[in-house]
This record gives sequence, structure tokens and C-alpha cells, in this order.
Amino acid sequence: MEFLKALEPYVPSQDFARFMALVKAETEVVAEYSLAQNYPNPFNPITSIQYSVISDQSLPHITLKIFNLLGQEVRTLVDEVKEPGYYTVTWDGRDEFGAEAASGVYFYRLTAGGASRENGGDFTATKRMLLLK
Repeated sequence: MEFLKALEPYVPSQDFARFMALVKAETEVVAEYSLAQNYPNPFNPITSIQYSVISDQSLPHITLKIFNLLGQEVRTLVDEVKEPGYYTVTWDGRDEFGAEAASGVYFYRLTAGGASRENGGDFTATKRMLLLK
């Protein structure tokens, strides 16, 4: 941490503050799963989604998917086993095939679980976002 503080004179102050906040967040112990509201919301064309992952016994399998109002899957942003920690993923407003998604309301769902992945996982959370063009 002292090494990072030594870099402060060489980095613009606003960038250094953001960097140190990220380092601090990464070193904190994650106490629970969480899914934050995307930012910005409404967005065009890119938004960021933050989530946290814990591990009780085995590393959890994480999925983060985007759905339209009809419940149809638009895109899978994350589908892998993750170490405990805080993560940020961006969605560029495109579907699985690279086509731009239409303006409107979308939902994103985080599912996390170990051995129980087949029956829905240990944690599920869903949030709403708005894509405006």
C-alpha cells in the first residue's frame, strides 16, 4: 500500500482517488452476495454493473444475464466460476450476435451457487435498467 501512495504525485488527483478506492474495495472481505444498480441508468450505449461474490465452501459458479421485457435472454455477460471479491462488468447494449439492442426496459439477473447450480444457485437477484437511444 505504501508503494501505491508513493505514486500519488505522478497521477492526477481524481484518477488516484478512484484507483485507491478500487484497491481498498478489492482488499475488503466480502460478507455477502450483492448486485448493485447499473450505472448510468438510463444509459446509452454502455452501462456498468457491479456485483460481489462470496465463497462458503467451494468457489461459486456465477452467471449474469440480460433479459428483455418478454423474458427472452438477450446476452450472457458472465458464466464462470469466480473467486470471492467485488466485480464490475459492462454491457455495450448489444445482444449475443453483436446487434444493437432496441431502446427499452431490460432486466439483469445474477445467479450464484456451488453444487446447487442446477437448481438455480444459492443466490439470485434481478434489477431493472433502461436503454435510451
